[in-house]
Amino acid sequence: MTTPQDKALRPRSATHGAVATAGLAAFLLAVTIVRTDRPFGDNMVHSALFIVGVTAAAIFLLDLGWQKVHLRAATGLDFSRDNPSWHRSLAKFAGLLGSMGFVGLLYWLLPEYHAAFYERYFSMLAIVLPAWAALALPYFFFVDRKMARPLDGYWHMGKLVTLQWGKEDGKVAGQHLLAWLIKGFFLPLMFTYMCNDLARFVAADFALLTSFKAWFDLLYGFMYFIDVGLVVMGYLMALRITDTHVRSAEPSMLGWAMALACYEPFWSLIGRQYLHYETGLQWGAWLWNTPLLYGIWGSAILVLTAIYVWATVIFGARFSNLTHRGIITNGPYRWTKHPAYVAKNLSWWMISIPFMAHGSADETLRHCLLLLALNGIYAMRAMTEERHLSQDPDYVAYARWIDHNGMFRFLRVLPVLGNLRYGRRRRLSRAPDYPTNRYPTPTSVIRCEGCAGSASSLCRRCPMYTRR
Repeated sequence: MTTPQDKALRPRSATHGAVATAGLAAFLLAVTIVRTDRPFGDNMVHSALFIVGVTAAAIFLLDLGWQKVHLRAATGLDFSRDNPSWHRSLAKFAGLLGSMGFVGLLYWLLPEYHAAFYERYFSMLAIVLPAWAALALPYFFFVDRKMARPLDGYWHMGKLVTLQWGKEDGKVAGQHLLAWLIKGFFLPLMFTYMCNDLARFVAADFALLTSFKAWFDLLYGFMYFIDVGLVVMGYLMALRITDTHVRSAEPSMLGWAMALACYEPFWSLIGRQYLHYETGLQWGAWLWNTPLLYGIWGSAILVLTAIYVWATVIFGARFSNLTHRGIITNGPYRWTKHPAYVAKNLSWWMISIPFMAHGSADETLRHCLLLLALNGIYAMRAMTEERHLSQDPDYVAYARWIDHNGMFRFLRVLPVLGNLRYGRRRRLSRAPDYPTNRYPTPTSVIRCEGCAGSASSLCRRCPMYTRR
């Protein structure tokens, strides 16, 4: 049943728009410093870490000082509690070492990570890992003593690696390892892309920006640089104290398959051997002799790319593939679910123009169908992500709000597309009649007899839990 609140109220976003904007401003400031002052010379690894550090500092300063994210119930922290335990903290430290060791073993084992492509990534690890190791134990000790339920994934992983079997929860440890596998897969790609894009931007000659094409090439590449730079920060800064920790990782093989298919090294096989939709004719060559249309078409591509990057910026320090790290409901997510996928897939149609393939009509149709197949992969990614996030009533409330207020709400009237909307009763069975506010201040924390912690909409005995 639809309630008036579904139509009127948009659930609160995990990241405030002003915080995300401050992060973007800090990112641009740091990039400007790197380009103009060259504080690290030609060392792109140090420069990239500097940019990530400045951006994270700006975001966390506002998140902690203004938004008070450390007081949110979602963190699982209760600052009225003080239950220190070096035994638990050491177990978590062992879990961290075991997690990093497992990912490191895969890097050593798999030939993919022996390629020169990843040299900058491993140079970054040589800098970051000692810092992580030095700060991890005091961080665990501080956070653990404030946790309502301190036996988290690191603790269960620690019990596994120290051979204290029988005490660990396999499901919790498995989710923890999945989150580390996600970080271990995506961070090498994103950091390497970031360094490569940064090197190109630093070397760019602005004196050559005398045409629309020159500006297009610069802006298109720079926007993707912003995207991967903020993504790198998201993977590096998964911390409970800042409410950017991983709540859960995608549990299904289908979800993993659809996501990994879109990235190297898997895309090399899928994109070139099976879904090679490009015709060899790009939009620029097609419209080169019509400057006005060239400018309009190129500007539309830049707008779509900007929307795609905006969908990353609005996450702040929470972006990560295949994980739940807080529900985002503002920015472009105010208008539709999956705005990044929508914008990116539309831009591919405008860039590759498969409908203008040379040759017969059936060849044109073939290229269009191949790009549609790629669009289908992203549609499956969206569906598996929704299935994963639907475990959180906050997402269900947001998705139901989008059903009635999003820019594509008119699709509900179509018989087929209407079935894809987030209105099926089984997905709403745990959704409250109002958008939940899971970020109470310490004075309003509701205690739960069922889970012995702060009230959680996932615990059936919590006062905040409701069932339709």
